[in-house]
Amino acid sequence: MEEHFDFSPNPLVKFLKKEPENFTREDIINYMSANNVRLLNFRYPGEDGRLKTLNFAIHSIDHLRRILTFGERVDGSSLFSFMETGSSDLYVVPRYHTAFLNPFSDMPSLEILCSFFDYTGSLFELSPENILRKASHYFTQSTGLEMKMLGELEYYVNSSTASIFPATDQKGYHESQPFAKFEWMRKEALRLIAECGGQIKYGHSEVGNFTRGDESFEQHEIEFLPTRPDIAADQILIAKWILRMLAEELGVEISFAPKISTGKAGNGLHFHMMVLKDRQNIVMQNELVSPTTRKIIAGILDLADALTAFGNTVPTSYLRLVPNQEAPTYICWGERNRSALVRIPLGWSGNKDMAGVVNPGMQNNNQATINNLQTFEFRVPDGSANIHLIMAGLLVAAVHGLTMPDALEKAEALYVKGNIFHTSDFKHLNQLPSSCFESAQRLDSKRDIFIGSGVFPRMIITHTIDILKNYNDINIREEISADKNKERELVIKYIHCQ
Repeated sequence: MEEHFDFSPNPLVKFLKKEPENFTREDIINYMSANNVRLLNFRYPGEDGRLKTLNFAIHSIDHLRRILTFGERVDGSSLFSFMETGSSDLYVVPRYHTAFLNPFSDMPSLEILCSFFDYTGSLFELSPENILRKASHYFTQSTGLEMKMLGELEYYVNSSTASIFPATDQKGYHESQPFAKFEWMRKEALRLIAECGGQIKYGHSEVGNFTRGDESFEQHEIEFLPTRPDIAADQILIAKWILRMLAEELGVEISFAPKISTGKAGNGLHFHMMVLKDRQNIVMQNELVSPTTRKIIAGILDLADALTAFGNTVPTSYLRLVPNQEAPTYICWGERNRSALVRIPLGWSGNKDMAGVVNPGMQNNNQATINNLQTFEFRVPDGSANIHLIMAGLLVAAVHGLTMPDALEKAEALYVKGNIFHTSDFKHLNQLPSSCFESAQRLDSKRDIFIGSGVFPRMIITHTIDILKNYNDINIREEISADKNKERELVIKYIHCQ
């Protein structure tokens, strides 16, 4: 067991010899005392999705224990536009399992993510982080199942074009150095995210590669491992912060924006889901998509248009959701099908010992473990997504599907094979919204499902609808095609969304 903890990249895990979910207040105090850490930072996302900071210079053990126990006050109206200044005080209270050592601070500094509480000492009902917590509880209580989730975080690095080995336009998938100029930056980000507690599956270069004048744009992706929804959301928040900090240090620009240029690959934020019963993955059954999974997919497809209100939140989101850009436009699902809205990716369900084929003499006794890796993927969201709300929305949609009386019939009717844009089979399918304004309309038409679940407060739904409608972008695609200058203006305006 000692070796297990020593292998961890997380300094707190190595020192405390325990997993983060078991961290206690006294563990945090002991670590800071033993390692001469005298700076503590509370972190929490505002409405804009960025991590905010409250700094403490610790002067005694009692001071540290008081902060870790009671948290601190903040002005909620400056963090969330739906709060009024007349009653806006909130508490931020640390969640010990999220603690990590700041990899960028010259002075040893401990960071810890917080939850919001209202003036009564209750979890703040309108906080996106709390809405996701309620959604996880709602899913488990309603179904008796467990949902694990992971995100695929895509981003562009923008720098000068000077390079002996230029990249090939829109051919960057899994490219490596020297043709991928910022592979080393991605690897450094992987290292730092892991040190901060992130559970990473892998990183790689993505399709997007193009130049414009003296600028070069190079796309990358970091994918995480499936875990509890709240932890999955925390990982994405921290990863975005780390990538932006690295970019600042290197003097390059990094963007998670849904679209950098029309005709070029956009930044998605795909979410994979894994359903477990009694801790066993039940996505597949007898090498076929299980009835439970198909019902959940039917629910997601039924609410997919409304879910764009949480996952595609700026006008440039709808420049990404166009045909032939590896982004969905029609509401359907399929297996190994990147033109579908929900995809069942290639899994390890064939019970074939592939490693044994290329490594003669090796015996593989872990096939049962491998079979537990299968997920299904929601491909609509992009880098503008409100991470907590889109994940909460997916959990509500999952329960919706499991309770729909005709879910299996709907799933069968919306199943597609092959690239739907190369056939006429898609003409019976409904389309996703084409603007923020239309997204708001779709959410409005299905608001009762989200509010009725008890997960989404009515004010959050109304507030989301109002923000999206205020963009007044219902003809955005036509306006962009007629005026390329407007495209560039929009891209720059939302280049650092969320």
